[in-house]
Parts: sequence; C-alpha cells; structure tokens
Amino acid sequence: MNYTFQFGEVLKHSPELMRASLTTLEIAFAAFWGGCLLGIAGAMGKVYGNKAVVLVVRIYVGFFTNTPSLIQIFVLFYALPDYGIMMSPLTASIIGLTLNAGAYLTEIMRAGVISVRRNEMEAAEALGMSGLQSFWYVILPHIARTIYAPLSNMFIWLVLGSSIAGLFGVSELTGTAIDIGASTFRTIEVFLIAGGIYVMLTVVASVTLYLVGLWCFRVRARIF
Repeated sequence: MNYTFQFGEVLKHSPELMRASLTTLEIAFAAFWGGCLLGIAGAMGKVYGNKAVVLVVRIYVGFFTNTPSLIQIFVLFYALPDYGIMMSPLTASIIGLTLNAGAYLTEIMRAGVISVRRNEMEAAEALGMSGLQSFWYVILPHIARTIYAPLSNMFIWLVLGSSIAGLFGVSELTGTAIDIGASTFRTIEVFLIAGGIYVMLTVVASVTLYLVGLWCFRVRARIF
C-alpha cells in the first residue's frame, strides 16, 4: 500500500467539523427529548389506555421498530411533498429519528411504568393526589430511576444514529465529512478524524449522563 496520509489538508477544516459536531448533538438532543415525550405518552396509553388506544400504540411501535429509520426519513422527506407537506432535510431527520426513538422508548418506559408498585399508587391516592400529581411525583421519578441506564444508551444511539441525516444533505458530522472528503480527496483521513470525534462525543455524553444520573436519581449509569 503506497497511500500517504495527509491529515493537514483535513485539519484545515477543523472549524467546520466542530460546528458539525454541535449539529450532531442538537439533532440527538431534539430527537431524544421528543422521543421521551412520545415514549411516556405511548407507555401510559399502553398500560392505562382502553383497547383502541392500546391498538394504536401497538401499531405505532410495531411499524417504527420494524422498519429502518433511513426509510422513515426517506418517506418524510421525499413522499410527503407529494401531499403538500414540505420539510427541510434537518426537520425531516429530527422528526424521523424522534418517531423512531419514541417507538423504542415506549417499550422502555412501559417497563418502568409497570414496575411502579401498587402500594405507591395507593399511597398517592390516600394523600389526595390527582392523576397528574401522581404521575409527576410518583410515577415519573420511579421510571427515571428504574430505566435511566437504557435511556442513557438510547441517547448515545441517537448521537451515532444522527449520521443518517448526512445522507439527506444535513451538515452534521458525517455529512460534513463527506463534503470535506469530496473536496480534498482525503476520504480516509477525514473519516478517521470524524470517527475520533464521534468517540469523543459519546465519551463526553456518557460521562455527563453518569453524573446527571448519580446526582439526580442516585443511579450509576454505565459509562463504557
């Protein structure tokens, strides 16, 4: 192999890669919290809803967990304009990842909801709490402690999974690496650097989630 590595050509684009890294985190952050809201609603509907609600949630979870997120974003970005719904590549990517994450988080949070003990709910009723107060003060803290580790893993998955957005022209880390590789013809170097940045992002996110879990919920999440 006579290939000569020339990282200098790629390092000239470091500011672009740093900005793209922030976009990657923004996509993951938006998709994660959007997915959490969908997950909580889906879990509550699946546990406490009537038959129609349970059926709707099952169809939603079944569809989005059995189709690739790439296809879901593809439909949002290329098929919906035929029906007058236009989205930017960034918006389509965030919505697609949010819907996909929400389906998985529905099952994760359902496990947390059903782990709430009956006597805890009875105690909340005895204290005169409304349904919303019981959810906020009893169910939600219990869910957070019980399923914090899988929630952390989902966020890391979204950081890495956001690379799909690059295929739709979003200037996140992978998309920017593709553009830099095409302009400098230093494809190997740019993807080696992009891979290193992804590792740093996941390490920083893991340590942050570990500290948040330890401080807020007394949970020791897995770092590596």
